[in-house]
Amino acid sequence: MSQEEEKRKLLSPKLDVIFQALFGEVGSERITKKFLEAILDEELEEVDLSRNIVLRRETLEDKMGILDVLVKINNEEYCNVEMQMVEKDKLLERILYYWSRIYGKNLKSSNDYVELKKTIEVLIVNFEIKKLEELEYHSRWKIIEEEKRKLVLTEDLEIHIIEIPKIYKLAGEEQEEELVKWLEFIENPESKKVEKYMEENKEMKEAKEKLEVMSEDERMQILAELRLKAIRDEKAVERFGLKKGIEIGEKKGIKKGMKEAIKEMAKKMKEKGMDIKLIQEVTDLTEEEINLL
Repeated sequence: MSQEEEKRKLLSPKLDVIFQALFGEVGSERITKKFLEAILDEELEEVDLSRNIVLRRETLEDKMGILDVLVKINNEEYCNVEMQMVEKDKLLERILYYWSRIYGKNLKSSNDYVELKKTIEVLIVNFEIKKLEELEYHSRWKIIEEEKRKLVLTEDLEIHIIEIPKIYKLAGEEQEEELVKWLEFIENPESKKVEKYMEENKEMKEAKEKLEVMSEDERMQILAELRLKAIRDEKAVERFGLKKGIEIGEKKGIKKGMKEAIKEMAKKMKEKGMDIKLIQEVTDLTEEEINLL
């Protein structure tokens, strides 16, 4: 292994494409089960990840938006986990929409409401949400009666919101909570703290090992690079509040930029003498497009 390869930084689990591949692919069941147990504060019998796409087998441009991790729990409940890097307008409304979309999928044409299953929405964000300043880093939400008895209307709806920056405000025993340890891993998988946590958490160690393999994967490197660029563009749009017409133009520019980034990566791979078929598989460019580089 070269010195450059030895020093290669791990891809960031905070990046949604990496988060989805790390926790959402079939084969990650032990990792995801342990992580969800820390979020939900309960033991799970089993998790099913078979409903997620595999990013490394999909086209680079067409599937960048499908980045959530959908988990079937104990063969009866659904849990959707989303990692969000950019603060968006109507964020809380979006959570309800994603929850309802998954909840309603269980209902077939017979309209037999018994088919509806408990659905849990987990939103992990890399920023603090404005309306939730006074709350802890992990807040849990249900529909309750407001005035007197505070009864829960239904167990079918459950929402968890996790704000990563708030973990740095914790003190004492809170710093040793299992969920905080997982968030430390997501924040910086190469930290000394995480090394210590892995001594007692074999699933976290497995996650680190999988991340190391992913970080050497040319396709995942490209996906990460493209996603970082898209996030930078998204942040610019959010910051400057561009009008609708300009937003559309920006989005077109993002797609064009993604294509150019793919071509640049393909050119570097070609210069290294990599096989054309492999370059095609990684970048989804045609042989003709690669030969013109």
